[in-house]
Amino acid sequence: MNIVLLGYMGCGKTTIGKIISKITSKKFIDLDSYIESTTNQTISDLFYSKGEIYFRKLESDTLKNIMAKHDDIVLSLGGGTPCYSNNLSLIKSSKSFFLKNSINILSERLININSSRPILSNIKNVRTMSDYIAKHLFERNHYYNQASNIIQCDFKDQDEIALEIIGLLD
Repeated sequence: MNIVLLGYMGCGKTTIGKIISKITSKKFIDLDSYIESTTNQTISDLFYSKGEIYFRKLESDTLKNIMAKHDDIVLSLGGGTPCYSNNLSLIKSSKSFFLKNSINILSERLININSSRPILSNIKNVRTMSDYIAKHLFERNHYYNQASNIIQCDFKDQDEIALEIIGLLD
């Protein structure tokens, strides 16, 4: 059974996915990194050069291909992946985990790395970041909350979150 990690940017999907992979000996795939390696472009470059619609189609096709080829991996998704195309139905065929963080924690994390995130690159302060994330989460929580499990991540370290997920696999 695939383990799929979803949630907003900066929630720890990649880091926690790598920890779970190491503990369980399952192959780890980060969807964004996989797309970057197959296109030889960064996600930012794809967004800027081809547009979001092109990227979301590519993302959905890549997710379908990965899910068709693998049935025992740890997969971390992009923050918007569950919200587009028919991606949620693919995600629901696996054991999925919504890594839920508060707006304050996400804002503090993302303000420091926003230049590497195409949709956040113009946000310059924590207050604006918080407002943006709140709006986005309002739109996306409907999708995120359909995960098999919701993991409250505030004030837990990455290893603790990974072990909590592993404990829910049986």
